[in-house]
Amino acid sequence: MALDYAFLMGLPPMETRHEYAWRDTILYALGVGAASEAPLDESELRFVYEEGLQALPSMAVVLAYPGFWAKDPKYGITWQKLLHGEQMVTLHKPLPVEGKLLGVTTIDEIYDKGADKGAIIYSTRRIYDQAGGDLLATVGQSGFLRADGGFGGKAEGAPKPHPTPERAPDETVRLPTRADQALLYRLSGDYNPLHADPAVATQAGFPVPILHGLCTYGVAGRAVLKALCDNRPERLKRLDVRFSSPVFPGETLEVDLWREGDGRAAYRARVLERNVIVLQNGYAEFGD
Repeated sequence: MALDYAFLMGLPPMETRHEYAWRDTILYALGVGAASEAPLDESELRFVYEEGLQALPSMAVVLAYPGFWAKDPKYGITWQKLLHGEQMVTLHKPLPVEGKLLGVTTIDEIYDKGADKGAIIYSTRRIYDQAGGDLLATVGQSGFLRADGGFGGKAEGAPKPHPTPERAPDETVRLPTRADQALLYRLSGDYNPLHADPAVATQAGFPVPILHGLCTYGVAGRAVLKALCDNRPERLKRLDVRFSSPVFPGETLEVDLWREGDGRAAYRARVLERNVIVLQNGYAEFGD
């Protein structure tokens, strides 16, 4: 059955209420490797210690998350063939270390690439502070619906990825991941067994469980925060990326950064051990 474009585009916003505590903020930071190399470094300790605690900007991806809604049969999506394509986060204010939030998720557009090429779905989640109503972050993402193309929709008009400069990077930050990184990161809410169960990973064609894409995003976000913002989360305003290949826990990420002026930068990440690019078309905005 073809994907029902009109039905999906006509869905009302999905509202998600989320209450979290300072322990959850620390757990997320540990899950993306904060302070793993330098637990005595005060600029890292601020993300994992309750005294003077600050939230990593990339934590927005796990806040007020509506869950894997595409798995519900009523949406008519072949969820088994859905891949996470892009992640975009705009920070309007520093994230609170604890609180009550409201997430409002909408489907923005679905592009039809053809029956043999699939479709691309774009959605946006706006995260509000329930107490004051302030918009804290806008979280966007795209999904590649590999089995749902050919429904008769438009093929053109999708946002263009940020180009990666062809010159040598201005800076490279190297960050390791731990062998148990996925087991720790999943405690922030993504319990997909692909990231924990060796049997499930084998069935999916991987030799071992893979790292969550959003964990890789968080590790790269730490590199961006360190290189461009002196580890001050209030300075990071935007962090976008495209996923290109999985990471295995225990591998080392090398994040290349290019400063483009006016508080903008491009970045990408590769796995050192296999020389494979895992994140590409990265884009960041930052302030003073």
